[in-house]
Amino acid sequence: MENFVFGYCTKILFGRGMEDKVGAETKRHGKKVLLVYGGGSIKKSGLFDKVVKSLTNAGVEFVEFGGAQPNPRLSLVREGIKSGRGQKIDFILAVGGGSAIDTAKAIALGIPYEGDVWDFFAGKQKPQSAIKVGVILTIPAAGSESSMFSVITNETELLKCGYGNDLIRPVFAIMNPELTYTLPPYQTACGCVDIMMHTLERYFTNVTDVELTDRLCEGLLKTMVDKSGRVFENPDDYRLRAEIMWAGSISHNNLMETGRIGDFSSHDIEHEMGAIYDIAHGAGLAIVFPAWCKYVFRHNLKRFVQFAVRVMNVEQDFENPERTALEGIDRIEKLFVKMGMPVRLSQVNIGDDRWDEMASKCTKGDTKKTGNFLPLAKRDILNIFELCR
Repeated sequence: MENFVFGYCTKILFGRGMEDKVGAETKRHGKKVLLVYGGGSIKKSGLFDKVVKSLTNAGVEFVEFGGAQPNPRLSLVREGIKSGRGQKIDFILAVGGGSAIDTAKAIALGIPYEGDVWDFFAGKQKPQSAIKVGVILTIPAAGSESSMFSVITNETELLKCGYGNDLIRPVFAIMNPELTYTLPPYQTACGCVDIMMHTLERYFTNVTDVELTDRLCEGLLKTMVDKSGRVFENPDDYRLRAEIMWAGSISHNNLMETGRIGDFSSHDIEHEMGAIYDIAHGAGLAIVFPAWCKYVFRHNLKRFVQFAVRVMNVEQDFENPERTALEGIDRIEKLFVKMGMPVRLSQVNIGDDRWDEMASKCTKGDTKKTGNFLPLAKRDILNIFELCR
C-alpha cells in the first residue's frame, strides 16, 4: 500500500426533499450567488422555482447563469468569470450534472485570478484562491459534486483537460434521487458507465497489498452492475436511483484510490475523442475501456482474473486464466451494450482519419506516456483504436 493523504470536506445532504435546504446551506457561505445550470431542464421540472424560493426565503441574492453543456466549454467559463466579477458574487451554486458543476468550478477558479483560467488546466499555473461552490445534483455520473476535479473543453484548440485542487471541492452537495427519475435512458446509461469507470480506473493498479480498497471497489462495481441492469425497467424506483447516485459520489471522491495508484488512460484517450467529436463522455468510455482491457490484460493477468471472478461472476478456469480474464472483459462489454451504449467507434461515426491526431495529443506528440497500469505511448493508443474500430 502506498502512502496517502485523504481529506473530504463536502457536506452531503442526501434524500427526498433536500433541495429545499439549499437556501439555508448557501447562506452559510455567501450573500450573492452565481446560479449555474444547463439547458433549462431544471425550469421545466420545477426545480428552478424550488431553488429560487429557498434562496429568496433565506435572503440570498442570486444571478442566473445558464447554458452549461456536455463537454463544458471554456468560452462559457470565461463568460461566467466576467459575469461573476461584474456582479461581485461571493458564492457559486451549480444545479445540474457534471457539466454545470465543472463549469461552476472553473468559474470559481477564474474569478480571483488575474490571468486566463485555462492556465490552470494547461498546467501553467496553480491557483492561490477560489470562490466556494455548492451543488444540487441532478445527474449522477461525473462525481464532480464531491470531487476536487473539473474537466473543461477548449473549443479553439480542441483540447479537453482536467484540473484538480481541493480549493474547488464543493462545500456542500444536495442529492435527491427523485430528481433523476426523468433522465432519458441514454443519459442514465452514460452516467452509469462514468460511475463505473471512475472505480475501474482505480481498480486496475500495480500496487500490491490493497485488499481493503480492492473490496471497496468490487462492492461498488457489483452494485452498479446490478442496479444499472435494472434501472431502465424501473426508472422511478427510489432504491435503485439512490444506490446509483451515492455510488457516483463515492466512486470519485478519492476514497477508492487511497493507498493505490490508479490508471486513467481510458479517460485520457476519451478526452481527446470528446474534444474533437463532442461525444458523450460515458459513451466514449464504453468504447475505449473494453478495448483497453483487451490490449493490456496480459500485463497483470492475475488482476484481470480477480476482476472477472469477483465482479463479473465468471467461474474461474484454473487451467486457463486468460480465458477467465477475457470472459470478464466480454461480460462488461456486453453490459454496456445492454445499457444501450456504443462499444465501437463506427457506432458513433468516428473513422480513422483523426486517430493519429488524438493519439499525438494524448501523448504530447509522443513525448510522454499516459496511464500508470501499463503506460501507453502513441503507438499503443493507435492499437487500442484499432481494437475498438
